[in-house]
Amino acid sequence: MPTDVTITAQNLVKTFRTRRGIVKAVDGVTLEVRRGETFGLIGPDGSGKTTTTRVILGLLRRTSGESAILGYDSMRDTYAIRERIGYIAQKFALPSDLTVLESMRFFADVHGVSADEQKRRIPELLEFAGLIAFTGRLGGRLSGGMKKKLALACSLVHRPQVVLLDEPTLGVDPVSRREFWNLLGRLRAEQGMTIFVCTPYMDEAERCDWVGLLYAGQIIARNTPATIKKMVPGRLLQFAPQPFPPAQRLVTRMEGVLEVQTYGAQLHVFVDDMALRQPQLEAALRAEGIHTEGFREIEPRMEEAFISLIRRRREALAQEGKG
Repeated sequence: MPTDVTITAQNLVKTFRTRRGIVKAVDGVTLEVRRGETFGLIGPDGSGKTTTTRVILGLLRRTSGESAILGYDSMRDTYAIRERIGYIAQKFALPSDLTVLESMRFFADVHGVSADEQKRRIPELLEFAGLIAFTGRLGGRLSGGMKKKLALACSLVHRPQVVLLDEPTLGVDPVSRREFWNLLGRLRAEQGMTIFVCTPYMDEAERCDWVGLLYAGQIIARNTPATIKKMVPGRLLQFAPQPFPPAQRLVTRMEGVLEVQTYGAQLHVFVDDMALRQPQLEAALRAEGIHTEGFREIEPRMEEAFISLIRRRREALAQEGKG
């Protein structure tokens, strides 16, 4: 493995035996994360993100394929991996009856950090996470955002080279999510740390250097966010129609419309030719007595690309008789 590559998976497969037979949760996943990168594994619920992460970590045994972190095989070298990585599980639970400082000391002891090193390291991390003023507060009395920041600080106490986070901001308010990601950005900028994160949030995927889109256990796209956004065909129109249902039915049937997505009270319509189709759409909606607001072209985001790519994959699987 090249020295600048920290995480690899090659044709990774994980199956489970259930009452309905064998289920393939991870189906031939191949990915590579380079040193100092932030890699985002994204996908809908049940796509295999957590299972993929746990197999790469060595917490689950793979069925076939290869996986490694820092050159250490996920199955053979689990102890070497755990000494060198930080990990926040999806349901990471801090002891509610320990204070912030006691939690830090507990995780430092688990990782074998010496008392002298703890005296230097723990204050640095509490300052970094913005928790220096809360050292005496019980874990159970922290806000959701503070718990996530404490979990991150605990995962860094033994100076890992790589951090893996499984939906670390799930259920956290937007301000706390942004603060958490600012901390991750500082880790990368100041320490060159490699970050592997599973996230359901597309705005977080935008912050990653590389993204792998997982669906039905398979990577269906793996590239930079900018490149993935360009995989959606056509140009994108946004508007809010009233009434909504007849507008959606009308534009879906029109010539030159490649795809229609809904966002609350707005329609996002991909067309093959903006100059030609925008006037046609506006005229057709007016003719049906449908009022529109905010009619304009916008740039596709990760969210639009995510929906479009998954929709295409689902349709392909349905045609193959697998969906």
